[in-house]
Amino acid sequence: MSTSGGVLERADRDGAEERPLSMVERMTTIMVAFGGPSARLSLEDVQDATGLPRSTAHRILNQLIALDWVRHTATGYALGSRALGLGGGDAPEMDLRAAAAETLRSLHLETGLVVHLGVLDGSDVRILDKVGGALAARVPSRVGGRLPAVSSLSGKAQLAFLPPEEVDAIVAVQQADPPGRARVDLASLHRELVRARARAGVVLDRGRNHLRLGCVAAPIIGRDGPCGAVALVGGAQIDFEKLAPVVVRATRVVADRLATFR
Repeated sequence: MSTSGGVLERADRDGAEERPLSMVERMTTIMVAFGGPSARLSLEDVQDATGLPRSTAHRILNQLIALDWVRHTATGYALGSRALGLGGGDAPEMDLRAAAAETLRSLHLETGLVVHLGVLDGSDVRILDKVGGALAARVPSRVGGRLPAVSSLSGKAQLAFLPPEEVDAIVAVQQADPPGRARVDLASLHRELVRARARAGVVLDRGRNHLRLGCVAAPIIGRDGPCGAVALVGGAQIDFEKLAPVVVRATRVVADRLATFR
């Protein structure tokens, strides 16, 4: 009896080994492959570490990107803010806010306008900091508030430096939640992002909106690509085109300061 039991045990184990991995198991295998918050993996690295077919690994990575468990950077795939948040991984945002604080104050004092620091969070831009005087009350934003990345200048400034497939994934998530949200013309969006990239990521709104507020934004480019954006907001009469170089210089100061934190 013990012999037959052993055979059955081995048969069970062999059957388990031959059973195809479920989607949850495959996603978990990919997440485990990163090993830590600073890991950067190519698609080939993920394929080698997991044993998954290349097309399967690529498809699951895109799904993980859309859900913000993984992000695609200039140096490869990395854990996203949702995965990092589970481990108390808000340190990068704390570093960014600390690196930008002095520059945001200086930018407000120099221009008299409201200054925002925003970061991509899934399909949204989340405001990490807001600095402004009396005008700040007129600007309907708050620290911790969110805006759709594809319709906010801070979002577009950062999307301009992401791979096109990651932009597509973000748009897909944004349009699925909530249902019924206005459709995004992907072709027009990509053309706009190409123009922004040619201008160091600068995007402008000259105040043709119901609030009569204009804005200029530019991305903060870190070692892995865009890690935030700085935006100036003020009255529609302001020449935001002339302020664009000021904002770009500010983002470069923040990026240089952030590099000393890491």
